[in-house]
Amino acid sequence: MDKFEKLTGIAAPMPLVNIDTDMIIPKQFLKTIKRSGLGVHLFDEMRFDDNGDEIPDFVLNKPQYREAQVIVAGDNFGCGSSREHAPWALKDFGIKAVVSTSFADIFYNNCFKNGILPIALPREAVDLLMKDAEKGSNARMIVDLEAQTVTSSDGESFSFEIDPFKKHCLLNGLDDIGLSMEKVSSIDTFEVQAAQARPWV
Repeated sequence: MDKFEKLTGIAAPMPLVNIDTDMIIPKQFLKTIKRSGLGVHLFDEMRFDDNGDEIPDFVLNKPQYREAQVIVAGDNFGCGSSREHAPWALKDFGIKAVVSTSFADIFYNNCFKNGILPIALPREAVDLLMKDAEKGSNARMIVDLEAQTVTSSDGESFSFEIDPFKKHCLLNGLDDIGLSMEKVSSIDTFEVQAAQARPWV
């Protein structure tokens, strides 16, 4: 998993509330267990019509937001079913951070396991960042995980809270496998000792 330290990027405004995981990645795309390739189907039912053509009014189809790395969203982002494919699709598209007033718990935790930073801020802050995102590609938002701040293109900064362990994992690019690999020498030592103590196993 890539390290997340500091991001300067375009933010896409999505003021909808209760954007659920089925909206993020519809159920027909859940057959794969690969983390790559799902970005083309991100928000599929909002991005494309029945013929597979892009819907021009959808924010991520607009030229100024095609390279967005941040989403500024309405309340309760990631609600619905617990599919891990949702953060997979966001990450594969290029989204590295999501700002909202609140997140569904399972989605929130899945984001950290997949290198995405979910940032919960008060409504006043989200409203200001939403307006900033509406400026398009000329407005670059700065997300600084070490400092725990989000800064608008006008230089207004907002602090956010994050669990220290989750912060450590993102800063060091550690998913569940990476955390286990940090203990590889201890695991090897245990395996040698266990084999000596119980050679019949």
